[in-house]
Amino acid sequence: MNIRRAEAKDLLNILRCNLHNLPENYPMRFWTYSTLTWPEISFLAEDDDRKVVGYVLCSIEREEKFPYQWVGHINSLSVLRPYRRMGLARQLMDMAKDAMIRGTTVIEYIQLHVRKSNRAALSLYRDKLGYEHHRLETKYYGDGEDAYSMRLPVTHMKHPQTWVAVIYYHVTHNTRQLARRTVSRLRRRKLVL
Repeated sequence: MNIRRAEAKDLLNILRCNLHNLPENYPMRFWTYSTLTWPEISFLAEDDDRKVVGYVLCSIEREEKFPYQWVGHINSLSVLRPYRRMGLARQLMDMAKDAMIRGTTVIEYIQLHVRKSNRAALSLYRDKLGYEHHRLETKYYGDGEDAYSMRLPVTHMKHPQTWVAVIYYHVTHNTRQLARRTVSRLRRRKLVL
C-alpha cells in the first residue's frame, strides 16, 4: 500500500473511487480545480497494482465572517470497502491535516461535513481524529439528509505567523485598534516583544 500526493493525472481514478463509494458526487471541474489549486494537500492511497483504493480531497478558503482567517476543508474522503478497517482513512486524514498545517497559508481550523447517519465516519472523526461537532445543517445533502459540520481547531502556538497575518490585516484595513489589542494579547502571552 502506498500513500502519496494526488496529482492531476490521478483525477479519473479518484473520480471512479468516489462514484463507486459515495452517493454525493462533484462535477469534474470541481475535482480539477481542487487538485490544481491545492496540489499539496490532497492525497490518495493505491495498492501494489497502482489502483486507487482511497483518497482525501482538500481545499483552503477564507473564513466567511473573518476575511483574514483561512479554513481548511476536507471536501471528500473515501476508501473502497475491501480496504477499510486498515487505517487508510486515518492515514489520509493525518497526512492532509499535516500538509494544511505546514502549508504557506495559515489556517484557523479544519472543517468537514458528514452524514448524520454515517456512524463509522462520525466515530473516526470524533473519537480518533479529535473533530468536534460545530452545528447540524439540515437537508445538507441532495437526498435531503442532514449533515454534521465538524471542526478540528489548529493551535496558534504552533503557528506564530498567524498573529502576524491578523495584525497585518488590521493595520492595512484601518482597524488599528484591533491590531493594538492583538499585540497586547500576544505580549501578555509572551509571544512577541
